[in-house]
Amino acid sequence: MMQVSKAAGASAGAKSSADERVRKMHWAQRAFMRPELGAAAGALLVLGFFMAVAPNSGMFNADGIFNWLTVSAQLGVIAIGASLLMIAGEFDLSIGSMIGFSGMMVAIPAVYWGVPVWLSILFAFAGGIALGLLNGLIVVRTRLPSFIVSLAFLFILRGLTLALSILLTNRTIVSGVADRAKGDWLAPFFGGTVGEPVFVLLANWHLIGQFPDGSPVVPGVPVIVVWWLVLAFVGSFVLTRTQFGNFIFASGGDANAARNLGVPVARVKVLLFGVTAACATLYGVSQVMDFGSAAADRGLQKEFEAIIAAVIGGSLLTGGYGSVVGACFGALIFGVVQQGIYFANWSSDWFRVFLGVMLLMAVLFNKAVRRRVTGER
Repeated sequence: MMQVSKAAGASAGAKSSADERVRKMHWAQRAFMRPELGAAAGALLVLGFFMAVAPNSGMFNADGIFNWLTVSAQLGVIAIGASLLMIAGEFDLSIGSMIGFSGMMVAIPAVYWGVPVWLSILFAFAGGIALGLLNGLIVVRTRLPSFIVSLAFLFILRGLTLALSILLTNRTIVSGVADRAKGDWLAPFFGGTVGEPVFVLLANWHLIGQFPDGSPVVPGVPVIVVWWLVLAFVGSFVLTRTQFGNFIFASGGDANAARNLGVPVARVKVLLFGVTAACATLYGVSQVMDFGSAAADRGLQKEFEAIIAAVIGGSLLTGGYGSVVGACFGALIFGVVQQGIYFANWSSDWFRVFLGVMLLMAVLFNKAVRRRVTGER
């Protein structure tokens, strides 16, 4: 009887392991369905392309690499926020205006009112996040399309940046932040470079180039690159390893079904509007710290570039599907192409042509993936 029971148990275990609700997939099939696959392949493609067409231009020297990495990081920071919000099924077109507005929130108090730079930076983040949350609250309370609400915020913030800077300072470019930031304890977290001694050693060992005075051609890793990597890790971890990440996917996939299952859809979306605004503020503050000034026209059209980077990275325009890592690859493609065109000595007009082609290809690729995921014909 004991043997019969064991056999019956083994049979039940075999049936359990062969659950028909769990479909086995080949590893290549699973890889194809990863949202970041297209962007990773695209990044390798453009890197190989510029290695072929501009091999001796300096693009792949140490200073050239950090050149396009910095451009990629600047866009990557806002693309991470944009991709999280897109996965939750919403857009924020005001992030470009937020870059210029947050820069003024740092520069005007620090330069004209004598406020310490660290307090001005905290003021900018508090103001930026508050505006982002307000943006999200209007979207979820009125149930208007986020495209319309954030488009209105785009013009409101751009207009406020111009009007307030002229009203308070009689100019649209506020300089002098660099002098005020000297000795400030918080400013180095948003501008300059880190790891300088390592690069001095690398230069002494002739692993990277040197200027005539012996200093390395690359002083260190730009702080914005460090922020990009940290945000990519945190954003990806939250999205793929936490309950809140599941809430983001559920909110963008089917908001009504998610609400019925107890997902706080409205709270998730409002919080993500705040996160997106914080990312844009980080971009704006880092530009002020690097350039030592704020300008009212900073961030122009960055909202579209961030969304395009997220789409290239695999985020669906309809929500419910996407990847933070993919958005980072999308931003990397931007940086490589933008600087590659310069190193290859081509007209910068071709950059916009490339953006359009990449967006079209990404949307077509995403549509094919969506059909495969949902079984849609």
